[in-house]
Amino acid sequence: MRPLDRRDFFRTAGAALAATSEAAPTTGKIRVGILGTQHGHLRGKLAAMRDSPDYEVVSVCEHDREVQKKQASDPLFRGLKWVSEEDLLGDSSLRLVVVECKPWEAVPWGMKVVAAGKHMHLEKPPGNKWEPFKELVDEARRKKLLLQMGWVLRGHEGIDAAIKAAKEGWIGDVYLLRATMNSDRDQPQRNREATYPGGAMFELGGHLIDRVVATLGRPNKVQSWLRHDMSIADKLADNTVAVFEYDRALAVVSTAARMFGAGDHRSFELIGSDGSFMIQPLDNDVKMTVGMREARGPYKQGWQEISLGRQPRYIADFAELARALKSNSPLKLSYDHELWVYETLLRASGEMALARRTAALLPREVHAP
Repeated sequence: MRPLDRRDFFRTAGAALAATSEAAPTTGKIRVGILGTQHGHLRGKLAAMRDSPDYEVVSVCEHDREVQKKQASDPLFRGLKWVSEEDLLGDSSLRLVVVECKPWEAVPWGMKVVAAGKHMHLEKPPGNKWEPFKELVDEARRKKLLLQMGWVLRGHEGIDAAIKAAKEGWIGDVYLLRATMNSDRDQPQRNREATYPGGAMFELGGHLIDRVVATLGRPNKVQSWLRHDMSIADKLADNTVAVFEYDRALAVVSTAARMFGAGDHRSFELIGSDGSFMIQPLDNDVKMTVGMREARGPYKQGWQEISLGRQPRYIADFAELARALKSNSPLKLSYDHELWVYETLLRASGEMALARRTAALLPREVHAP
């Protein structure tokens, strides 16, 4: 089966896959401040904003003076003004703050951004306690401030295509979703992840759970296996699986902390009674294999392989933020979606059980972008 190039696919299909952002009139660049510089995703996010015509990254705050000295010599930060937290949050010209932090810093720093009246992109996962994050989201909602979490698979062309096919009914009754995101952690990273009961699931599972919730909504039941199976003398839950039960479907998410070639093994699979999607790998040289009982939407009957090429991260996130900011409209993924994803992650990570007090907090339906 010869792979079909994505450009050929879109041209012959006659319809693009689900868009990740909407056009908006240009009303000047969005001025951005960065709070924190030590998260591994910062470089990609800063590059995405600098390559976008919608943003002007103005200033950056790093609390650790030694780290700041080192970072200041990095070409990545050339042209940016190093400021204190007080000066960054007090700058009335900044509309958006990108918070790049460790999990235990996310909510405290996020509350400062909301108190300053600024929109926010917040690094993940935002700690491991439900109540503080719920308070942060509630306060952002009350102040009508945008809050976008940094789950990295939003805007992924292949996953968006699979979700769209499910929502349109093209693949019949969707009864199974399977997704894997393994890693190959060094000891310092293992030590950090071992501080949380969920281990590998808590660190990486949220990226996949975000897409599970976008596809199927909030699960009725979550069961997890959080095991330490590697012959390494630490307490990290390094081999983890979570199963999410729905009225008529199951979702299975797995993540392990020690695998050679883990990046190219990552995958997302969606199976229905009349069709299925398999996307692997998820980042580079992405292939989307689609099987259809009959031709529906842009897909022909039978099996077809579509080459999607490299899927850059963060571009779709910041395009969506720019759309919402410039049009003065909500993000397509709501406050409730962010809460639902976080609650489901905590359930999968062994941090909380489904309780009556959380069951009534959110609506029953979540709509994918």
